[in-house]
Amino acid sequence: MLATHEFIQESSQAQRLFEALPHWLSHVPLYREAGALVRGSLKEGAGDLLSLLPLISKRHLREGFPGNFLGARGDLDGLLDAQLVELEHTSGTSEERMPLLLGCGWWAEQEARALRLNPLVARVLDESPGAHRVTIASPVCNNDVCYTGVPSAEERTVGTTLFVNLSRFPFLWSEADLARMASEAAEWKPEFLDVDPVYGAVFARYCKRRGIRLPTLRFIVSSYEFVSRIHRRALERAFGVPVLNLYGSTETGHLLMENGVGQLVPSLETAVLEVINEDANGVGELVVTTLTNEYMPLIRYQIGDLVEKIERPYRTTYVLHGRADDALSLPGGGRVTLWQLDRCFEGIPGILHYQLRQEGVAGWQLLLVPEGGDEEVLNLPELRERLTDLAGAGCDLTIKTTTALLPEPSGKFRLSHTVPV
Repeated sequence: MLATHEFIQESSQAQRLFEALPHWLSHVPLYREAGALVRGSLKEGAGDLLSLLPLISKRHLREGFPGNFLGARGDLDGLLDAQLVELEHTSGTSEERMPLLLGCGWWAEQEARALRLNPLVARVLDESPGAHRVTIASPVCNNDVCYTGVPSAEERTVGTTLFVNLSRFPFLWSEADLARMASEAAEWKPEFLDVDPVYGAVFARYCKRRGIRLPTLRFIVSSYEFVSRIHRRALERAFGVPVLNLYGSTETGHLLMENGVGQLVPSLETAVLEVINEDANGVGELVVTTLTNEYMPLIRYQIGDLVEKIERPYRTTYVLHGRADDALSLPGGGRVTLWQLDRCFEGIPGILHYQLRQEGVAGWQLLLVPEGGDEEVLNLPELRERLTDLAGAGCDLTIKTTTALLPEPSGKFRLSHTVPV
């Protein structure tokens, strides 16, 4: 069998890692102790070497920052003045916000690599190098914009990107807010939308009701957090273009992109991905070693998400199962991932958003935001049966409707979580 382009890339990735590891282990203070432990193994293959190195977490990134990464290059102010690095922060959804060092231009470069893993996106970006995008996501500080008050559309425009929403509470957006957002989006003539799926779904509901279409729109990129089937459905119905999943984090860059046949494929130039502690279903914890951020390389970083690795004859793909902290517990020690929970909503009409809260092992409370805004007839018996089958015998499931659910302080939403008893 001939080697595919993807398999050739996977092989060259191991060589790149093997060449970079000795330098990182010797020169980055965070890794020097680990480097001393494996110095005699540096002549072995990079894949084998990785398994000998310890895992790191957000705690390791915070402690001693920025000296834990810069070492002798520890003059952060000098690097910032020379415009060699950008100081960014994580959103703080799962833990407190964390400072990051990103090489100038690194964010745009790694994003472009990931986006082009989809043939449609690559074609659009080739045809329109200055393609306009509209971003609909939490206005909490991110890599491109941070604002307070009520800035003008001009102040919310960065290059070819227009940020349209001013509030991180999408279910509280007024008709006037949504009308302004739709008007600004139409005037900007975007080739694509860049959305947090919950924010995008609320915007899509408004546009669907008002018959608003964006004629120049070619596709929608859903990022920032887990994209549910119901959010994807709302966006597809409103705008009639493909909704594509783009996955990553501020600290690692974009790691996976949905290709032309609905699979999540890795951005091999950006990072090496490992899956550890797999369960009986093949779902395990994602561990990331980055390859392109020279100022803050991450070696065996526990990103906090669950994935399923699928080794196909022609390439490796992944299924994203959501945050590990969002998994639900089953009697006997099993777990339900967010992806497994979300499958229960396939084909269930009338729902715009949901959140399942677990109290103890048996107490499950499902909160639904109906698509119509007000309480309406939903296919609850079928949904209840699916959820009860998933939770197992003894599950005490209650289902309630509400007009709004609130985000975390970061502006992101949790579709499932455990409530302390």
